[in-house]
Amino acid sequence: MKEIIDYLKARYLNEKAQGMVEYALIVAFIVGVAAIVFGANSTDEGSFTAAVKGGFKKASDAIKGV
Repeated sequence: MKEIIDYLKARYLNEKAQGMVEYALIVAFIVGVAAIVFGANSTDEGSFTAAVKGGFKKASDAIKGV
């Protein structure tokens, strides 16, 4: 019985993590599309594109630091 419970826990937790990754990918896609729509060629420091690039750079640096 313990084996069945352990199996179900592992399966539930695995699916939950997969769902979180899928949501993160969807959000990243939406942000990418928004960056293109709002001017991907803009070079202003205060632009939406610069903010998005900065956010992805911070996330990339955080992942590399792990």
